[in-house]
Amino acid sequence: MKPRYLSGSLWSRLAAELMIALLVVCAACSRSDRRTVADSAAGSPAEIRYPLHGEIIAVNWVRKTLTVSHEAIPGLMPAMTMEFSVGDGDLAIAKPGERIRGELVRNGDDFHLEKIWPDDRVSATSVAAATSALRQDTAMRGSAAYREVGEKIPDFALYDQDGRVVSAGRFRGRQIMLNFIYSRCPVATMCPAATLRMMAVQKAARAAGVKNLELISITLDPANDTPGVLRDYAVGRGIDTGNFSFLTGPEPAIRDLLRQFGVIAEFQDGLLKHTLATLLIDEQGRIIHRADGSEWLVDEFVEKMHQG
Repeated sequence: MKPRYLSGSLWSRLAAELMIALLVVCAACSRSDRRTVADSAAGSPAEIRYPLHGEIIAVNWVRKTLTVSHEAIPGLMPAMTMEFSVGDGDLAIAKPGERIRGELVRNGDDFHLEKIWPDDRVSATSVAAATSALRQDTAMRGSAAYREVGEKIPDFALYDQDGRVVSAGRFRGRQIMLNFIYSRCPVATMCPAATLRMMAVQKAARAAGVKNLELISITLDPANDTPGVLRDYAVGRGIDTGNFSFLTGPEPAIRDLLRQFGVIAEFQDGLLKHTLATLLIDEQGRIIHRADGSEWLVDEFVEKMHQG
């Protein structure tokens, strides 16, 4: 739409053939949808992206827009207040008065916002501090960075599908089932299958009387999977997020968590070829069970959970 101007040591455990098989299967996972001026079809508007920082002034559910008072955008426009169309997930979690950063996407006369992140000082500082501490912890552990069954999980702070900062400490005293997925994975036997199994565990655990379970899926693709994108992912699959969080955050934090949880990943421009792992963590934050791949048994995990 046109802008409306108003006024602003798993490496050793995984067999080589598994690595090769999964990397081949996930070759389709490489990113190919990032458009630039050079990529535009002849005769079609050229897409150009600009970084944007600003404050949400109003949320319009009918028009599906955010009115944002934004800072000057070098090479495009001075600071001003404008109305931009946004995706459903970003619209759902937007709040007037919230500072955001994102990308202003221009296609001819159309302007809209994508890749929106919270940008308030408190949240940004909290996530940055936790990311730095996690980086230091991974470096200090060195070749022993991989956390074996029986070890505690590392501390971290990421954003959930509602844009809230979520730290590992929030889950102390609760059992955690944790895996890694990403929203655009096209291979039915990989991330989509893993998410379906997590949903099945959520239902089976509830039926079995497990009352203190939290499910966590951490994105493998933080460059694309913003809080709003993860919100769309959960809503589109009818997922009950009452005790199921989808987390994202800085790429350095994701890299360190992958290493510490023993997920083999090869990043290519922010996306990756990867393996899968699902972990069960007890109330004290210790890993008590692990399954690699996406074909683990729901009942096996539920049986290992503490009841009540």
